[in-house]
Amino acid sequence: MRSTIPGSEHFTSRPMSREELLGKIPDTLPLHSVAEERTRDVDALTYEVVRHRLSAITQEMGETLRRMSGSHVVTESNDFNFSICDELGEQVQVGTFNIGLIGSMDLAITWTLQHRSGNPGIEEGDMFLCNDPWIGGGLHQNDAAILAPVFHDGKLFGWTTAIAHQVDLGGLRPGSFSPSAQDVFAEAIPTPPVKVVRGGVLQQDTADMWTRRSRLPHMVGLDLRAKIAANKNAADQILRLIDKYGADTVKSVMRRMLDDAETRLRNKLEGLSDGTWTAIGYQEQSGTGDRDMHAIKVAMSKSGDRLTFDFTGTAEQTGIINCPYPGLRAGIVFTVLPLLAGDIPWAAGGLMRCFDIVTEEHTITNASFPAAVGKGPFGPAWGVGNLVAEVLAKMLDSEPAHRQDVQAICNGTTDLCVVSGVDARDGGRKGFVSPIFDVMAGGYGAQVHHDGVDTGGRLIIPTAKAPDVEMTEYLYPLVALWRREQTDSGGPGRQRGGMSGSVCYVQHPGQNEPMSLVVSGTGKVANQNVGLAGGYPGNSQLDMVVRDIAVPQLKDATTIPAGLDEVGGRTEVLPCEGESVLGAGDALFLHWQAGGGYGDPLLREVESVREDVLQSRVSRRAARDLYGVVVDEDGTVDTPATAAVRLGLRGIRAEWAGDTTREPVAISEPVLDVVRRLDDNLAIVSVNGSETVVCTHCGTFIGPVRNSDFVVALVRDDAEPSTAGPHIWHDPSVYVDEDVVFRRLCCPGCMTLVYSRVVPVGHPLPNDVYEAPR
Repeated sequence: MRSTIPGSEHFTSRPMSREELLGKIPDTLPLHSVAEERTRDVDALTYEVVRHRLSAITQEMGETLRRMSGSHVVTESNDFNFSICDELGEQVQVGTFNIGLIGSMDLAITWTLQHRSGNPGIEEGDMFLCNDPWIGGGLHQNDAAILAPVFHDGKLFGWTTAIAHQVDLGGLRPGSFSPSAQDVFAEAIPTPPVKVVRGGVLQQDTADMWTRRSRLPHMVGLDLRAKIAANKNAADQILRLIDKYGADTVKSVMRRMLDDAETRLRNKLEGLSDGTWTAIGYQEQSGTGDRDMHAIKVAMSKSGDRLTFDFTGTAEQTGIINCPYPGLRAGIVFTVLPLLAGDIPWAAGGLMRCFDIVTEEHTITNASFPAAVGKGPFGPAWGVGNLVAEVLAKMLDSEPAHRQDVQAICNGTTDLCVVSGVDARDGGRKGFVSPIFDVMAGGYGAQVHHDGVDTGGRLIIPTAKAPDVEMTEYLYPLVALWRREQTDSGGPGRQRGGMSGSVCYVQHPGQNEPMSLVVSGTGKVANQNVGLAGGYPGNSQLDMVVRDIAVPQLKDATTIPAGLDEVGGRTEVLPCEGESVLGAGDALFLHWQAGGGYGDPLLREVESVREDVLQSRVSRRAARDLYGVVVDEDGTVDTPATAAVRLGLRGIRAEWAGDTTREPVAISEPVLDVVRRLDDNLAIVSVNGSETVVCTHCGTFIGPVRNSDFVVALVRDDAEPSTAGPHIWHDPSVYVDEDVVFRRLCCPGCMTLVYSRVVPVGHPLPNDVYEAPR
């Protein structure tokens, strides 16, 4: 439902040119700047020393925050980040922590410069607190940032920022996440930039206002001070750097870092072929009671040295699955940096100069106030990141020099489960609120030449980690029955997606009251962790409470259950968005998402499948049914049976075309005069002046490349979702009303898979536009 509040447009921030921003800043705020030609005067040695020192400062900010914070989010999971910016807020250096948290930090500074310079003023020793996702600096209200101007000789030299997720900032439900919210007023209230430190002194009234809203005021207050300290430490080091090299030299290095990052990314783009690549993903259930699927659409065009991301056609804002414009931008940034700029220093401001965003207002990726946006980071923003990763992979897969950078989608999104209650171990006096952070151990997507990393973490948080289970048990009244990698969870493919894991918790003995659960997780129906080039998606996300288990709280237990079949009780499948309780006789089971596969599983090397079976990454059943490899109980491969099974599986695909007598063409190495390769399976050849798509495995001519006309000539099958593997949820009707299928497309000659995805029946076929190679 769309509604707007007059005047709310004041609290929005959009990118603007430096010249435009300078025209909006009053002359009363003196700015330090250097002439453009001055940036070229810094010698190479000084440039590298200062550049690396700025990078080190952001890492040291992380150590300061970790040492002062008492939050599980910070100390165990690295859900925070920092940046060093120039006087106008362009990010010169960002940390290697949660990249999503810095995707719109510059927008928050831009807004502060426009609206705080005159009143209350921006002065030396000040810091500003902000958690308004429409202004920037975070993806939802729980992302709270401290923006700190750095002055030298009375002039604004630059900014440092520190941002971290806060476990609770008020709202209807513990953790500030409410699946039933109709607007932002049922969540934590956004706070536009407010001066929390004045002249180096913490403003107690502002700090009290901030902590008063939380169910965990001491933790929020400690995090506030930790971020202030991190900024103060960074400012001191920047000023020492200025004392050593001079303000103009340090600023020249900062400006050159931005320009160099922009130039290197533009050069990389200039060397790639132009084209337009499209992708569509889905958010399942917009909130409690909703059973719909809501589309996010992107068309990425590459022309010359610039990218344009067009989200036209994305679903209108609804429920809680919304993010404002800064969240949309962050979703692009946290994908572009690791996948396209992994070999470029992360001067994020320079990199963001290389792309444009086209988006309609009032959509789930560009929501207007007062939409509920609590799910912004791990809903639509992450969904945007997945789609951007997909279209980037398509672009890079057609470039021989860049295919090593191609990666299927990593772990889809987070599996949010917030547990809250009263800890009986402390006499029943201390409340607790905590997300389950074991889910940080997501599986990475497969690459062209490598399997995905098993339980490797998060693409958007390079330093992500799952907490020590014993630390979780120490901090909260929970006991882990297990935390382990899950067999068959990684997306099948020629290269296998990295495995995900599962965890099962029960209440600590002595707990008498039920604990509250708030759950949210996209990817329970239409997998977010999609594969590429025919690779299968990774597992479906699954959250359950097992009621009336056989050994409540492990009292008098002589063995620990090894799996759900040994826990006993009855399972209750939790919705995509909803609430529940965990009682003394219950167990909480979470199975988060793995990485997608790359390439047809039938092309995987037999020995790799055998090794996967021996290492319990793939079951013997999945090895046979999905990879076509027969592994005997003693671990040896039955070679004749494997050849027969693989041929039989290709024969089944041939039947999709409606011709039961058709036999697949044998796979060989055809001699092709390739104009352009598209991916593992398809290439473009020129025939009598016309460009035609051909199979790289058997040489079959498929159809014209123009407007993706060849796609309709591919053999298509829509099957039950469970066909995609044992860890794909078999009954979408538990969650949504739409009919959902496992769609596969394959070469009409050798029946090699070129596309596979779990999607609604009405999901359109791929429609990419390929242009001549550069």
